[in-house]
Amino acid sequence: MTLLASAFVYLAGLVLAPGLPGIVNRVKAAMAGRKGVPTLQLYADLAKLLRKGAVYSRTTTWVFRFGPVAGLAAVLVALALVPAGGVAAPVSFSGDLILFAGLFAVMRMATMLAALDTGSSFEGMGASREAAFAVFAEPALLVALAAIVRVTDSLSLSGAAAAAGSGLWGHAAAPVSLACAALFVVLLAENARVPVDDPNTHLELTMIHEVMVLDHGGPDFALIQYASALKLWAGSALIVSLLPCRTGNPWIDPVIFLAGMAGAGVLVGLVESFLARLKMSRVPHMLVGAMALAILALVMGRTGRG
Repeated sequence: MTLLASAFVYLAGLVLAPGLPGIVNRVKAAMAGRKGVPTLQLYADLAKLLRKGAVYSRTTTWVFRFGPVAGLAAVLVALALVPAGGVAAPVSFSGDLILFAGLFAVMRMATMLAALDTGSSFEGMGASREAAFAVFAEPALLVALAAIVRVTDSLSLSGAAAAAGSGLWGHAAAPVSLACAALFVVLLAENARVPVDDPNTHLELTMIHEVMVLDHGGPDFALIQYASALKLWAGSALIVSLLPCRTGNPWIDPVIFLAGMAGAGVLVGLVESFLARLKMSRVPHMLVGAMALAILALVMGRTGRG
């Protein structure tokens, strides 16, 4: 029964993930006084892209075509490691959180290699920026996960989520809150959201993620867009699973989880509405701040458990 519930939650994530960026866009439109695009617009975009053909430059190799597939495969496995709605992840083992962080790095590397394979100076510029910011984002993610491990005494994401729903916040609210705050900053960076990047910009000199996928089209671009939505869903689900929002009721907890995911989309939309995009020289400062929060959570972890 548990395995069936885990599989259902995983499939629900696969289906609902494209709606999360839609929530972000709707919040941004509402805050700006605009009507905005429909919440489910990404579903229509994916369907349209899948019906189109792909055009490949003569300078590209198999690396360019393999990039979107490898990125999607990595995030699909990462999603399978994340618990949701009080249900354990379909794949759970001791140390799976290290694999989770590593799969995000694999997805980034696949996108960067595909961008470099085009031989375009613009896409090479975006890959260079992505690599530079990853130097700060990945350690912050790992230290935040280490803080969660120290507080929960679990090397598994499912175990950490189970501990978070069984009174952990009663004695370790401070370190868990700091770790979640660090994870949220990393979430913005990993998903190329404001204030790190603007997914809606088309000015080459300011783009990071979008400039790396300029030459992709048709089904390849659909895979990239879908993988990006899944990555946002997986990162948000990790944070929501650590919040004290469970009743123990197998019928109510999934509803609470979905409400939490919608709340995560609203929060990202509010951040993008009230904050401007940072200068690129300031982005490392923000990620170092996330690292500081994670280190503080790690130091406080032992005290919080006491």
